[in-house]
Amino acid sequence: MPYLGGEETVRDLRRALSNPHVQSDRLRYRNTIHKVIRAMSQGVDVSGLFSEMVKACATVDVVQKKLVYVFLCSYAAVNPELSLLVINTLRKDCQDPNPMVRSLALRNMTNLRLPSLVEYVEQPLTAGLRDRAACVRRVAVLGWAKLHNLQPNSDIDATVVNELYSLLRDSDPVVMVNCLRALEEILTEEGGVAINRPIAHHLLKRLGECDVWGQCEVLKVLQRYRPQSEEELFDILSLLDPSLLSPHAPVMAATLDLFLSLCSGLPAVSLSALERARGPLLAVCGSASREMRFTALCHIQVLLRTLPGLMGAYYKRFFCGYAEPAYIKQRKMKVLVELVNDENVALVLDELKGYCTDVNTDTAQAAISAIGQIGRSYSDRCLEILTGLLGLKQEHITSAVVQTLRDLVWVCPQCGDSVCVALEGCEETLQDSQGSQALLWLLGVYGARVSSAPYVLEVFIDNVRNEVSPGVKMELLTATMKLLLCRPAETQDMLGRLLHYCIEEEKNMCVRDQALLYYRLLHCGIEETQKVLQGRRSDPSLGVLIGRPAEPVSQWARSFNTLEPLRQSTTDTDSASGMSCVHVTSNLKPSLDLSEPLNSSQDEQTPPDLQSDSLCPESFWQLPASNAEALISLSVSPALSPEEFERLWLRRRDAHGAGDEKDYVSVEEYVSCTAPPHNSPQSLQAALQLVNIQTLAFTPPHVIPWRVYLYTNTRRTNHAYTPHMPHTPHTPHMPHMPHTPHMPHTTLILGELLYTGEAKEEGKENEGVDNGEHADKELMKGEEEQHVDEGWMNDKLSGRNKGGGDLGGGEREGRVKVSVKQQPRDDEALQGFLSVLITVLHTLSPETG
Repeated sequence: MPYLGGEETVRDLRRALSNPHVQSDRLRYRNTIHKVIRAMSQGVDVSGLFSEMVKACATVDVVQKKLVYVFLCSYAAVNPELSLLVINTLRKDCQDPNPMVRSLALRNMTNLRLPSLVEYVEQPLTAGLRDRAACVRRVAVLGWAKLHNLQPNSDIDATVVNELYSLLRDSDPVVMVNCLRALEEILTEEGGVAINRPIAHHLLKRLGECDVWGQCEVLKVLQRYRPQSEEELFDILSLLDPSLLSPHAPVMAATLDLFLSLCSGLPAVSLSALERARGPLLAVCGSASREMRFTALCHIQVLLRTLPGLMGAYYKRFFCGYAEPAYIKQRKMKVLVELVNDENVALVLDELKGYCTDVNTDTAQAAISAIGQIGRSYSDRCLEILTGLLGLKQEHITSAVVQTLRDLVWVCPQCGDSVCVALEGCEETLQDSQGSQALLWLLGVYGARVSSAPYVLEVFIDNVRNEVSPGVKMELLTATMKLLLCRPAETQDMLGRLLHYCIEEEKNMCVRDQALLYYRLLHCGIEETQKVLQGRRSDPSLGVLIGRPAEPVSQWARSFNTLEPLRQSTTDTDSASGMSCVHVTSNLKPSLDLSEPLNSSQDEQTPPDLQSDSLCPESFWQLPASNAEALISLSVSPALSPEEFERLWLRRRDAHGAGDEKDYVSVEEYVSCTAPPHNSPQSLQAALQLVNIQTLAFTPPHVIPWRVYLYTNTRRTNHAYTPHMPHTPHTPHMPHMPHTPHMPHTTLILGELLYTGEAKEEGKENEGVDNGEHADKELMKGEEEQHVDEGWMNDKLSGRNKGGGDLGGGEREGRVKVSVKQQPRDDEALQGFLSVLITVLHTLSPETG
């Protein structure tokens, strides 16, 4: 039959199935059913043949029954009424003398997945639990688990549960394991199957009878049992000892996991078990399955955190093969770095040197990075290899070497002279942004020792208009500023041209802010500039890094034999990239629905034990009771670029100054919290993103003035919502929508956090504001809106705000200034946002009450 499909095909199949001559010929009848199954697998809708296939079910041909059952289980949900006819045939087959027919009928009876047929299935399943054939009991046990999944809220008879517990002692090991799985699913709400001493010892004695899958299931369930005495513990460990040396990797891993769980209070026994598992782990590393090899390598890395010398004598087993995929090669190189010692360092470095010219660029860069990590302990040998690789003049190799040299001199400053010699001429090969940033950092730190440093920087400055990476521009600014301090005559002119471009023409807000910061820093004098740019460096007398201390088994025992070691590979790659934490952004969280009302009065009552990681989407804040029906949510979508943020910030200010204050609001707050300016950027960014507030730029910690720019979108739905102004002007970011009941009201909020550290007296403080009052009591007053003069951009970088405001002229010590701008105006949404933001700041500062 040609592969055409359609009504004609179904009509021909129905005619053939109904033909008495075909039905009388068993072979022709089976071939016709084969055609139906083939058409079904090709996507043809053959549900119209359901009644004919039900008739074909009444046969003694086991092959024909299997084919018909496949069809019926696929289309039972489409024909629930006709499926009742199938049940009668299946119940009849459950009493067939052939055990294969009985098991086949039970399996397909539960595969129909129709809740209306459950009452017809229970009696055959109960009888199947007591069947004399093991294959029938296997199917019946799993059938009860399928019934429970079909109706999870219904209670299964306690008699059935007791029957399943009794089948744990069945003579067939597959029935025993199936009972464990069925009881796990049926008793999920009760914590799974209960394991007592008799059951545990029975499972241990019969562990060798099970197949690989069954042994893993038994070992997993046995983790719930805790021996009553030390003697019983060692008896159990003796029974598990053969499984620890099993040639099957899943069984060995599950046994070792159980060993670590039982011996959590016996470190010596745990270490002995790890050593015994060394042989099976090495065997898995040579497995034909690539997935198994990668998993074994990841788990070996976990074990090396406790026993660094566990695989030391077998380091050659981790040399890469030519035909191995790149991800296995990179993982092996990470293991080799952990196994380097005085005896094998030469061989390992020679092997890694060969990988540096691999055709796969990722593998080559990973090999160069591995050499750099070894260089922290054996710097001379590694520097010789790295400088030799620069002579190859290949772009990806030169970029990786320069990044590795940057990371190496950061922890081993005594290598600075050798690195300075190697940098000569490498700028001609660099093309990517990461390599350029590393080179600029090296020129900024060691510019006095590199004779060609000013000329290299001049080439970058001449091409700065064609540079697309903001990171390169920011690194270029810093490197040129540092070079000015040691070689002013050669750098002064090019620095002026660079600052002029970055301040007047650059569109990236972060680059412009950094250029303006350096420009004003130069006005303070060379001495102040040196204090900021030439900070404290590493001391060469401290020596090299010799590795990390061994971790106890308890720190990673719970993650063993799980996917956690595989997920850590991504974290290791990110941490080894050497990127600045300022440029690392995390994934955005889904929108946070604050379905509870928000109340700004709670921001000063944050529990002192609340940590930053306790901010979760289930945390709520409350608004005044009058707005209790409003649903407010924060969202980082649509996203806002730094250029667009700055344009909107300035335009909002100009619109406010023009008198359009009915659709615009600008608020300033002072929050008593000193810890956020000293927290890491990652902690602050993660805490804000957890409540869907996106940070665009922020200064490093412990830098004064400390500043953060952020934004969010508020969405508020009220059943009886009346907008603040009936006519909201149309803007490109907030499209005009009619305010109808249940219609969400969306606003864009821009924010700035500023911390100056010390009090500045720039005028007489406003008498109406008490220094101890919380600024949130002054919110939502139209008279608080202030106009910022034309010098706003310059003054904001020097930590001053010329606006008069209701809160006084100077910043107060130990307080973070929160400036917020919103359009279109929505006082309730803005108050909710401020409540969330202040709560986050107080959560990061638990010492502030």
